[in-house]
Amino acid sequence: MPLTSQQKTHIQQVITTSLRNKFQNYNPEPASMPFHYRLLGKDRIALYSFIHSLSTNFGTSIFEPVAKSLALLRHADAASQQVAGVQISSEAHLVIQNIMDNLSTAIYTPNKLEEIQAIRAVSQKGEMKTVKPTKVDLKLIAHDGTIYLIDIKTAKPNAGGFKEFKRTLLEWVAATLAVNPDAKIHTLIAIPYNPYEPQPYNRWTMRGMLDLENELKVAEEFWDFLGGEGTYTELLNCFEKAGVELRPEIDRYFEKFK
Repeated sequence: MPLTSQQKTHIQQVITTSLRNKFQNYNPEPASMPFHYRLLGKDRIALYSFIHSLSTNFGTSIFEPVAKSLALLRHADAASQQVAGVQISSEAHLVIQNIMDNLSTAIYTPNKLEEIQAIRAVSQKGEMKTVKPTKVDLKLIAHDGTIYLIDIKTAKPNAGGFKEFKRTLLEWVAATLAVNPDAKIHTLIAIPYNPYEPQPYNRWTMRGMLDLENELKVAEEFWDFLGGEGTYTELLNCFEKAGVELRPEIDRYFEKFK
């Protein structure tokens, strides 16, 4: 279902507020670049520095608040930077390690639904060990009570990092089930846009570690999952309109660097 005019206006406000907050809190790192300044101008170097900083923190400063706002349109609850849990059973830890070992040696093809069931079966067996898993970027609770824990990644995550991403997803499952072994739980990696467009996203680098159907959402898959079909296209339009609205403020901000 397409976003209503009111929803679009709200999303645009979330984007502009997030960027304004970034401007207010941005402190360029002091660096003397005499050759660059003379060649390109301080304002262009300042703009480049800001864009680099924004790109580095786009997930937390822009994508997370926008994703949370969109998710609330059709989910019972949504929150960012959440803790999945603080304990994992010793038996669940062994199951996770066994899954990781089998994936690393290509003995096993990833199957998230089977992995969740294997963890669920031992989620409260053995000694409960205190853990500190990576924080959840976005936690959703559907109207049927299903919990979605989402890790929002950059558009081109390092292929070598998917092993740790997978472990994090499994640990979130174990920590959630340690509290409620009957919980309906899904853990996902989300990649907000496809840098390879118009070509398909290059998924082969993660094929042996992630269950691509049940653990990965890229671009349209992610945003349409949050807000409904067509959300991704309308979200791009919201970003464009926010950019037009903010352009005078952006120009004024960088005027001081000339």
